[in-house]
Amino acid sequence: MGKMTRRVFLASGAATAAIAAGAWNRSQRAVAQTGVVNLYSSRHYDTDESLYQGFADQTGIRVNVVEAEADQLIERIKSEGANSPADLLMTVDAGRLWRAEQEELFQPVSSSVLSGAIPASLRHPDGLWFGFTRRARVIMYHKDRVNPADLSTYEDLVDPKWRGKILVRSSSNIYNQSLTGSLLHHLGAAETEEWARGLVANFARPPEGGDTPQIQAVAAGVGDLAISNTYYLIRLLKSENPEEKAAAEKVGIFFPNQRDRGTHVNISGAGVLKTSPNAEAATRFLEYLVSQQAQEIFASGNNEYPVVEGTSVDPTLNSFGTFKQDELNASVFGRNNEEALRIMDRAGWR
Repeated sequence: MGKMTRRVFLASGAATAAIAAGAWNRSQRAVAQTGVVNLYSSRHYDTDESLYQGFADQTGIRVNVVEAEADQLIERIKSEGANSPADLLMTVDAGRLWRAEQEELFQPVSSSVLSGAIPASLRHPDGLWFGFTRRARVIMYHKDRVNPADLSTYEDLVDPKWRGKILVRSSSNIYNQSLTGSLLHHLGAAETEEWARGLVANFARPPEGGDTPQIQAVAAGVGDLAISNTYYLIRLLKSENPEEKAAAEKVGIFFPNQRDRGTHVNISGAGVLKTSPNAEAATRFLEYLVSQQAQEIFASGNNEYPVVEGTSVDPTLNSFGTFKQDELNASVFGRNNEEALRIMDRAGWR
């Protein structure tokens, strides 16, 4: 029997904090032990409803969802303390999982289902959180202006041949912070800062907008290359707007560092909270997320790469081909986040 989810969208400010501590939370905690898990999620995809419904259909356990930005949710969990009704925190990147971990919000989960399905690089070494989708951050190029044979690595983007040709969003973006954090591990601080300065010197314009505007700017000839997650291009390729689709068709994808460590991969992941009123059901929900049904919903819903081997992917995503991924554990670039951001700031990456 299917059970509907309840979705709450969290606003910012003191009023929200007061509401968060009020009657709804107390009542939700009271029923949490019987057939409900409360998920705080920074994912904002309508297709995730199918995940919650699928879990309810299989287990009879309803999923209540509170959606907001990850930092808001982390602060909410901290302010709620031991009285929090939240069982799980889900985010769209390893950097925010690391921040929650630093606040000691997670409890370790020991599950042979999760450890057997999820590669070691995509889950916390101590079971504090687990990745359920992969997000490759790649180089996108204008097909008529760039020969992909001239592309190779993230490091090569500082070559003077790319002067005035690179588009990327700001350093405040967690995806860029995680990419820089991975380079910090592989190259060391001095070389990473040199890389960041070289990248800034090659910017086609000061960073503005998200990944989609970078792709559109490449198509328009503002620059020749963009750094972006793959699924943003797929959204444009599937757009019902003919102009967006035509722009996307001008852009190709290149997976960097295929001859050495592989392409940087971030995750969307989740963990069970230390104060969870229903940790057993929360763990069951995480285990459901590595099922074939859930992995296919993840893969089709936002055109992301699944974490479980053998799961089918979106046909457009599949057309990009296979690639070697960097096996660096996602916790490492989460841990390097603060230093990475300082390096980016010193380099003038705004």
